[in-house]
Amino acid sequence: MIKNLVRGFGALSLALIPLLSAPAAQAAPAAEVTTLADAVGLLKVTEEDRTGYTRSKFKHWNAGNDAGDGCNTRAEVLIAEAVVAPTIEAGCKLTGGTWASYYDGQEVTSAGSLDIDHMVPLAEAWDSGASTWTPARREAYANDQGADVSLVAVTARSNRQKSDQDPADWMPPSPAAQCRYVGEWVATKLRWQLTADDRELEALKTYAEGPCEDTIVRYAPAT
Repeated sequence: MIKNLVRGFGALSLALIPLLSAPAAQAAPAAEVTTLADAVGLLKVTEEDRTGYTRSKFKHWNAGNDAGDGCNTRAEVLIAEAVVAPTIEAGCKLTGGTWASYYDGQEVTSAGSLDIDHMVPLAEAWDSGASTWTPARREAYANDQGADVSLVAVTARSNRQKSDQDPADWMPPSPAAQCRYVGEWVATKLRWQLTADDRELEALKTYAEGPCEDTIVRYAPAT
């Protein structure tokens, strides 16, 4: 519920929750705050390469943030993003509850009708630098709840329309969602030090210098 309210700031505020410190001696990375245009300017541009990609190279869903709650990452995201909290039954079965799918503006009342979308799809992440990561880092990316925009509960239809496309080829069908989406896309790429290709960068610049010029991006580097 709280997480969903944070997301509701939309295009004007893209708050990312830093990763919780594990050892007490380690402080969470400080959040970076910048305009969308400046954030886009921080992206490194390279050609994409999908050689060797398979979805299985990103282990998900794992046991989530709380390995003792019986819920995997998917279920934890659904619980966190519910507008009306679902009932959590044995085996982390979710019944009831209400969600707002921001890509298409739909209200959803069944957890089974939702997909958990990776803001930057796994294939796109592979193309943009994740091919060089360790399996453990790819698993951390695929289950990232340390930033509240990395994973998002949306209608299965909108997620499958998006597939593995970047903003040069797909944007949320709801115009009200597009500035928020672009900001969250860029924040995720910067968080994980992922690159962009030329077409993607030009699409991002079009939004950053036009309808989304007031969008603010907040991100904390992944550890």
